Amino acid sequence: MDKELIEKIKKIREETSAPINLCKEALEQSNGDLELAKKYIIKKGEYLINKKSDNLSNNGIIEGYIHFNGRVASLIDLRCQTDFVARSDEFKKLAHEIAIQIATMNPKYLSSDKIPEEIINDKIREFEEEFKDKPQEIKNKIIENKLQKWYEEVCLMDQFYFKDENLKIKDLIHQAVNKFGEKIEIKRFIRLSIND
Repeated sequence: MDKELIEKIKKIREETSAPINLCKEALEQSNGDLELAKKYIIKKGEYLINKKSDNLSNNGIIEGYIHFNGRVASLIDLRCQTDFVARSDEFKKLAHEIAIQIATMNPKYLSSDKIPEEIINDKIREFEEEFKDKPQEIKNKIIENKLQKWYEEVCLMDQFYFKDENLKIKDLIHQAVNKFGEKIEIKRFIRLSIND
């Protein structure tokens, strides 16, 4: 392996925590382009999640976070397949980071498919009213974009990670799947605030 390839593998591994062989594969598939290689790794994580979706995630941890002022807190139930992964420092760190995300960004739902249909319909009606004077085709596009933005605000998996605005929480989960080689999922979460 040449020195440039080794440096690129190290860089991608630092940024994604993916195994070395996956970093190498990603670089080969993307002709050495670092950004495309990172996207390849995320896609590979999605594939593994789907492939492992039937596997039970009966192990995991409950992680909590209390903000320094004691006025906001969160709990997350993060699951994996093996006790070995559940006890690892990296898995605990992932759970803690997501707990901070929940406390900071206040998601209401895990993902868009967990939002009750009537709430989505109310939101669509609200957007339709707001843009009622636009032509239907343009209005549909605007509503689709507005819904996507709303999902990014209220759905944990669609939110941008507070430490990296290029990553969504679902991307963090995909990276963890790549790293640990097993199904990782957020089972449930709760956020508590003095102001609620």
